Amino acid sequence: MPNLEIEPTAARLQQLRQRVIAEAGFSRVMEAVTSGKTVTLDGVWGSSCALAAAALADASEPAPVLIVLPRSSELDDVVDDLALFSTQQVAVFPALENRPGTVLQDDNFGDRLRTLKRLLRETPTGFVVASIQSLMQRSPDRDTVLKHSRLIRDRDHLDVESLTQWLVKSRFHATSAVELPGEFSLRGGILDIFAWDWNDPVRIELFDDEIESIRRFDVATQRSLESLESVEITVLGGQQQGHGYLTDFLPEGSLCVVVEPDQIQAEAKHLLERTEDPEELFSYHDVLKRIGEFGCVYAAAIASGSESLMERFRVESVERFSGDIARVRDELDSIAEGYEVYLVAETQAEIRRLQEILAPTEIAAADRIHYVIGRLKSGFRLSDEQVLVVSGNELFHRAPLRRTSRHRASKAIESFLDLREGDLVVHLAHGIGRYRGLQLIRKEEQVEEHLEIEFHGGTKIFVPATKIELVQKYVGARKTRPRLATIGGKNWIRQKKAAAAAVEDLAADLLDLQAEREARPGIAFTVDTEWQQEFDALFPYTETDDQLLSVEAIKIDMQKSRPMDRLICGDVGFGKTELAMRAAFKAVDNGYQVAVLVPTTILAEQHYQTFRERMSEFPFTIEKLSRFCSGKEQKETVQGLQEGNVDIVIGTHRLASKDVNFTNLGLLIIDEEQRFGVEVKERLKTLRSTIDVLTLSATPIPRTLHMSLTGIRDISNLETAPEDRVAVETRVTRWSHDLIRNAIMRELNRDGQVFFVHNRVHDIEALAKKLQFIVPEASIRIGHGQMAEGQLEQVMVDFVNHRFDVLLATTIVESGLDIPNANTIFIDDADRYGLADLHQLRGRVGRYKHRAYCYMLVDSNKSVNPNAARRLRAIEEFSEMGAGFSIAMRDLEIRGAGNVLGTQQSGHISQVGYELYCQLLETAVRRMRKLPPKLNTEVNIELPGTAYIPRQYVADLRTKIDLYRRLARSVGDQEVQGMRQEFEDRFGTPPEPVERMLELAQLKSDAAFWQVHTIQMESKYLVMLFSDMGRARQLVKASNGRLRIVDEQSIYMTLSDVEQAPERIVETVKSVLRPS
Repeated sequence: MPNLEIEPTAARLQQLRQRVIAEAGFSRVMEAVTSGKTVTLDGVWGSSCALAAAALADASEPAPVLIVLPRSSELDDVVDDLALFSTQQVAVFPALENRPGTVLQDDNFGDRLRTLKRLLRETPTGFVVASIQSLMQRSPDRDTVLKHSRLIRDRDHLDVESLTQWLVKSRFHATSAVELPGEFSLRGGILDIFAWDWNDPVRIELFDDEIESIRRFDVATQRSLESLESVEITVLGGQQQGHGYLTDFLPEGSLCVVVEPDQIQAEAKHLLERTEDPEELFSYHDVLKRIGEFGCVYAAAIASGSESLMERFRVESVERFSGDIARVRDELDSIAEGYEVYLVAETQAEIRRLQEILAPTEIAAADRIHYVIGRLKSGFRLSDEQVLVVSGNELFHRAPLRRTSRHRASKAIESFLDLREGDLVVHLAHGIGRYRGLQLIRKEEQVEEHLEIEFHGGTKIFVPATKIELVQKYVGARKTRPRLATIGGKNWIRQKKAAAAAVEDLAADLLDLQAEREARPGIAFTVDTEWQQEFDALFPYTETDDQLLSVEAIKIDMQKSRPMDRLICGDVGFGKTELAMRAAFKAVDNGYQVAVLVPTTILAEQHYQTFRERMSEFPFTIEKLSRFCSGKEQKETVQGLQEGNVDIVIGTHRLASKDVNFTNLGLLIIDEEQRFGVEVKERLKTLRSTIDVLTLSATPIPRTLHMSLTGIRDISNLETAPEDRVAVETRVTRWSHDLIRNAIMRELNRDGQVFFVHNRVHDIEALAKKLQFIVPEASIRIGHGQMAEGQLEQVMVDFVNHRFDVLLATTIVESGLDIPNANTIFIDDADRYGLADLHQLRGRVGRYKHRAYCYMLVDSNKSVNPNAARRLRAIEEFSEMGAGFSIAMRDLEIRGAGNVLGTQQSGHISQVGYELYCQLLETAVRRMRKLPPKLNTEVNIELPGTAYIPRQYVADLRTKIDLYRRLARSVGDQEVQGMRQEFEDRFGTPPEPVERMLELAQLKSDAAFWQVHTIQMESKYLVMLFSDMGRARQLVKASNGRLRIVDEQSIYMTLSDVEQAPERIVETVKSVLRPS
């Protein structure tokens, strides 16, 4: 079916509500509710609830319909269902996740406030979707919202001091760069504000007290997105309790749909039982009474007896499909006999694939199947209308997974180069010193900011900020702190030479390995088939740029005739599994088998489910091999692999057993290779010589990371978080009954689950009793590796299916386990873990739409050793998405890398620092591979004038250092111009010293083009030192006699008195470097 037919089909699906409205029973329902009566609607199965609500909204215009659900977890599903059956706007009123006053900011507070303001300011139509929990929580009343709101218009006069005081009183936090709701930043004539109910922060630029512009800007880049004429700021203090009901904001004539009232009553009862202070909530009966002031419909699949008018909705549930691609056609033909079928799929690509699969069916031949793009929670049939609505996910037993709806832009993670006062640094010329901050220094007529570096004996060297590239943050591989270098000593030169010699040897070994691999014959897979293209397009999310680059690199490797050996580094949840599945698909599509090796049984189970769901629409046989399988199942899988009946096998080290043989193995995927023992690795080595290998790593171990930085191995780095992932809130804290109780109760109140990691089996039962005493409301089960095989599997399966609330387990939860409903994790005795382990454990949460929390618990009577303290500080510091890269660097700093690079290399890293070591290695590799050396754009410019970033223009030191570093790296007019625009956008019009810096950065690019490495003044002469005589002659020739070459390295130019002036000299130099 061509694409253009999908839109009319969607419109036809929306017309179903007109058929509902036309039914006789519906007019009786509307008559009753519009006269203020309550009606019970029976037989409301699956997503037909949204269809009924859409019909009610059409009939009740222009007032909105409030839909009340039993659980917060159902809100998103109903919003998706409504989008299929109605074009009207949907507002969500979620429950707060934290008790009032316990946190500064609750993520859901902004969404609640946005909905209240919409109901207050507009003439709302459409829907408001809420859970009973969100309605029982108190809201600010109408007057409070109005009183705490302020409209700011372009060209208004603004008293900034009074506005900022108002913000501070309302618990807004002053910061150097605004990133979260509830923050503001004042920098000269620029005021940035992020109000609770906004999706993006706003930048107000002032001239004196007049507003020159109001702009929305992007949190990640801090750059403006669009101009606004006005903006309304509402500053209710974080999550002000208030005494208002949501229903106070509903206009007259609104309708309420109460979904599954019996369940709602039970949920309300549980909520009140679990609440520390019932006074914080309205009672269920109070809320019901308020709802009852409007026309009210009680909707249920099977309604209990009621005194109100009862009408039956002529809807039936849909039979369960087998999920087997071979049987699904017959099942659909049988179930849909005589019916029009609306099949809902999430993407255009899925529709194309479903059309292929279902083309042989009778309903397709009779043109009775229609495809719609969208999300449907659960299908239903309208028996009178002979209409069946079902989703592709139901046909193939796929569980749709959504990410959070909070649109936060993703950006590539920053490296570990943040400099703080007191940090150790490496000066490329002098060695290891200590960074002491920024100093403004005047030298004759030149004024510049300098980095102050202290060396042995208190000697200090001042490095101009424009030459910040000479200074690197020290990251070493030893546990002890290195000695500071002595200025003028020969030790540093000796250490650099030794490190350079060592990297020559290492580079030679690595290149030999690579050459050996290049020479081996391997499998050359074909270019992408149509099936491969369809499979890739079925991915329901938008790929990040990193993912697209990595997919391309993997496919190019697989299409070469040498064996692939590629490493994919990416933080937890950055999409490595999707890359692995695309590579696996390519191999099977080419007729080869695939083995996926994972470190734990539970992860094998989860990957097995993920691969099966993702490939459910293709005729591939996927099996698992682990101790969760019975002996019989293992025997059948091993036989299937040998006979070629199994396409993909997913398993633990059992896969490396001698009895496992393949007919035609083409690809091996290894997840977290560092976690396997020596025997498994040796067995893999023999496999590796001929087949393609893809290795996945979430926290790169130093050697791996080292390769990634120097490009010796084939490596892909996933540095960008997928859209909408929110950082896990991380706290290091002493053991506290209150904290544990509050955190677990918060999770239970939002229908979530909790991991509690305790890595000692001998006292895990005692801890379970202790937790049960702290939180008697929670159901707790234990899981650890010493349990009987079937018992552990059952515990994990029960946890995935939400049969209990808290999983108290050893680090068996660490590797790759993905349970979207668990969004709080406690790590007991966190000081005992390595940094990479802590990071992996934290990665178990934060994969779904809720804000996730990680608590690192330390025994309240225990003193923590300095190394453990540094580990915990690092994990708390790097809590943003994509922290794995930074954490691996800090881990290198903390643990030492002797066991990875060998003690000799480790010693050299300690002496010269990791960054310089990697630079030396890269240089050696380039030389051995006969590649040209990297183009050096380092230009030393010493001209009179003032060039720096004044404190009153950019106050935050870390931001300032970042700007200096990026400006030093800017090459070419375009990059320098980009920096100028950023300065202007973020901080206002650049003052003269900053303009001067930007001009010098442009000069640097111009000089590098002519291979001039120094520009300075001597008396009345401008002197330029060069490194290429040919380029120098071209420059002199183009200058029309103004320049002359005086020796093998110098160009001179005589300057007039006017040209020597600081305000003219830059223009003069520019005119000769850019001859017309």
